[in-house]
Amino acid sequence: MDQNIGVYLCSGCGIGDAIDIEALPAVGEELGVSRIVSHDCFCGPEGAKIIKDDLASGDVNCVVLGACSGRVKSEVFDFDLMNTIVERVNLREHVVWCQPAGNEDTQAMAEDYLRMGIIRVQKSTLPTPYLEALDKTILVVGGGVAGMQAALDAALAGYSVKLVEKETELGGHMLKWFKNTPTIPPYHDIENINLSSTVDEIKNHQNIELFTGAEIEKIGGAPGMFDVTLQNGAGAFKVGSIVLAAGWKPYDATKLGSLGFGQFPDVVTNVQIEEMAKSGSLACPSDGSAPSVVAFIQCAGSRDQDHLPYCSAVCCRVSLKQAMYFKEQNEETKVIIFYKDMRTPEQSEEFYKQVQKSGVIFVKTDTSKISITEGSEHKLAIEAMDELLGEPIQMEVDMAVLATGMQPAVIDNPILNLEYRQGPALPELKYGFPDSHFVCFPYETRRTGIYTAGCVRQPMTAGRATNDGTGAALKAIQCVELSSQGKAVHPRAGDMSYPELFIQRCTQCKRCTEECPFGMYNEDIKGTPLPHPTRCRRCAICMGSCPERIISFNNYSVDMIGSMIKSVSVPDEYEEKPRIIGMICENDAFPAVDMVGLNKMQYPPWVRFIPLRCLGSINLVWIADALSKGIDGIVLFGCKFGDDYQCHFIQGSELADTRMSKIKETLDRLVLESDRIRLEQISIDDYYRIPQILEEFTARLEELGPNPYKGF
Repeated sequence: MDQNIGVYLCSGCGIGDAIDIEALPAVGEELGVSRIVSHDCFCGPEGAKIIKDDLASGDVNCVVLGACSGRVKSEVFDFDLMNTIVERVNLREHVVWCQPAGNEDTQAMAEDYLRMGIIRVQKSTLPTPYLEALDKTILVVGGGVAGMQAALDAALAGYSVKLVEKETELGGHMLKWFKNTPTIPPYHDIENINLSSTVDEIKNHQNIELFTGAEIEKIGGAPGMFDVTLQNGAGAFKVGSIVLAAGWKPYDATKLGSLGFGQFPDVVTNVQIEEMAKSGSLACPSDGSAPSVVAFIQCAGSRDQDHLPYCSAVCCRVSLKQAMYFKEQNEETKVIIFYKDMRTPEQSEEFYKQVQKSGVIFVKTDTSKISITEGSEHKLAIEAMDELLGEPIQMEVDMAVLATGMQPAVIDNPILNLEYRQGPALPELKYGFPDSHFVCFPYETRRTGIYTAGCVRQPMTAGRATNDGTGAALKAIQCVELSSQGKAVHPRAGDMSYPELFIQRCTQCKRCTEECPFGMYNEDIKGTPLPHPTRCRRCAICMGSCPERIISFNNYSVDMIGSMIKSVSVPDEYEEKPRIIGMICENDAFPAVDMVGLNKMQYPPWVRFIPLRCLGSINLVWIADALSKGIDGIVLFGCKFGDDYQCHFIQGSELADTRMSKIKETLDRLVLESDRIRLEQISIDDYYRIPQILEEFTARLEELGPNPYKGF
């Protein structure tokens, strides 16, 4: 496409009062732009019409808008992105709202930002979406309450669904339950379970094909073109996206040696109690007698660093329910619940109060220190410390019920058996649960097009799991629809670019395949990357990883950012005006810098921020470009990384930190100090730290003196 760039400079919101708008067209003319228009309100009807008329006439097909942040007024400037390149230059939040009005350094900052914006457009081409004939079938793996709901909702939305369940019947764990905890007011009474209507609806729905007694042999491909093969020749088919609702499994109680499971037959688990109640026999396994004294041991292996460090969320409510089983069988049965903390959120607190009224006794103790031994007459002896009374207690009971926690069913079982270069399983976050950015994208996994629902995602009640199935189905539908349009899914939803590789220069170093957090690349036997565009999240981490710089996007490339850096004006060393390039993550750091402007907080005028798709997309050549240009310092703002990471692209900020730790070699080659580069982890609410960081960094650069490469 031949570019016809139009530059539109807004003087509203105080921009025209702080900088000389009339001087900015010279920047555009310097870069060969002929159409440059000023207006006092481009977001108003009159201003927006100017741009739209230019686009309609064909005089302009690329827009550079110098005005407010690209994070606002998006609906006003929502032009046809298939035929128009649009760049928002942030003159408001990043210049005039954080710098003194009328200052020559403020003017220089505005000019640099406009120059970089024009160059970004000049180095861009129109998106060429990856369009293939994609399948929109939804695969649901797991026929418990989450999986059944996901299958039904997707089918009711008009999508074909393949539902695979390893058991011969649908229902999952709930099929084996006796009753459920209260779900309707006044939340006092346990309720009957009826799955038959849901199961019948699934079996009779024309959009659902059901595979019971079946498991996945392998899954290859990518969103819109997953190839699914079932074991034992049970079937093979294509699907567009996948909902994994494989459920949970109980923690192995044999690992809890002090609690006597496996040693004493009358020590049982909460899962066994449910099955006993379902069969109609709540009796001591040792002799079949009805127990007169029953103890429940909460957090049996949960919230324990030696077993399950987390809370399984439902065990307290399950024990309350099961305590009522014994009370309903014989109200004279003595029931004691040993607990660390009773966790009964929301309306479950009403049920907790009702159980207290029934005569159930509650003893607060550190349940990890309880011991169960053989008592007199073959009863069980329990020793514990009552934390409320502050004294040890001993008692004998007929049965002890261990409230063991939930583990995701994917522990030691990949289930999906993915044919990915990175392995057959979904990457894990902690404790076997699939990894993702749960804060912003609750159902996603690190494998694009695969979504988790229910207890395979995190411990939850059956009611929550049902809602989870709905949420995951909606994400699976979103995926197939966006993929069919050549668009990315979260977090860069709608992005039509994708990585293009100049494969002739590939050295098979495998860094792109190893560092991509989402498994976008497979590789051939030689190690040559084999991209799957619909798996791509458009983070460009692979672009930053490639030492040969053979990976680029049509609107984001190594050359583009390098050219933007080189376009920044660098005063000579005698002016004592340092230049700092700030490369910042667009997800957290960019809005944080916006908030600095919104709060009218000032920072040194020497900084020029360049938003990146992800800090992990940094290619080390940009550091060399900046320093060899004479830039005095480089500050990098990325998301927080570590165990509680905030990076939308999982590992981007952490990878950038790793790469920067290796930059010393580059600096040594340039005979420069490593203190000229500073990386900071910034979340959106850290905006108040930014001016202080920049002041400190500027002071350190003054100590180091000017970059010796100035003027070269």
